[in-house]
Amino acid sequence: MIPFALDLKTIKAVIFDLDNTLVTSNINFSQIRQQLSCPQDIDLLSHIEALNANEKAHANNIIFAHELSDAESSFPMTGCHELLMYLQANEIKTAIITRNCLAATHKKLSHNQISVERVITRECFPPKPNPSSLESLAKDWGLMSDEILYVGDYFYDLQAAYNAKMPSCLVHHGEELAFSHAASLALNELSDLLFQFQSLKKN
Repeated sequence: MIPFALDLKTIKAVIFDLDNTLVTSNINFSQIRQQLSCPQDIDLLSHIEALNANEKAHANNIIFAHELSDAESSFPMTGCHELLMYLQANEIKTAIITRNCLAATHKKLSHNQISVERVITRECFPPKPNPSSLESLAKDWGLMSDEILYVGDYFYDLQAAYNAKMPSCLVHHGEELAFSHAASLALNELSDLLFQFQSLKKN
């Protein structure tokens, strides 16, 4: 997977993942998988989708409880508020696309005092790496795919951006990740992305 080229000078919108991108997350997915008897090689949301109605309701309740608890203990990632303030001050559109549920997402945003123009959760569109949520935003905004940057911390985020023909930014928090090469840009923290945007003003 070769990432699409990124030219920050042409970016008119930035879409963010939520967990461990804008805010912290400590959800124990191993524990959830164990509770739901989900194999390690199967996507968790895909596993739940394949369950019968009663099992699906029970599984969603378990995940919902984990997500709400996680929201209450979360805090902003380094550079989160500063980057969002910069983007909004420079009239660059912002959105969040997350695999989290709507209630937990809004709780997490309220808890961390985060505001963006659009929020898309797993109830709205098929979850990442399906690109339909990204493509819908591009259509609503009237923007070309290369005018939108998707920022995330996981391979699903890079895949979603690639599938939507958008450039991507991986925030890896100093970790050596095997999929870093699949990002148009790989940085330690959101503050580094802010620095990249600010540097454009000086050139």
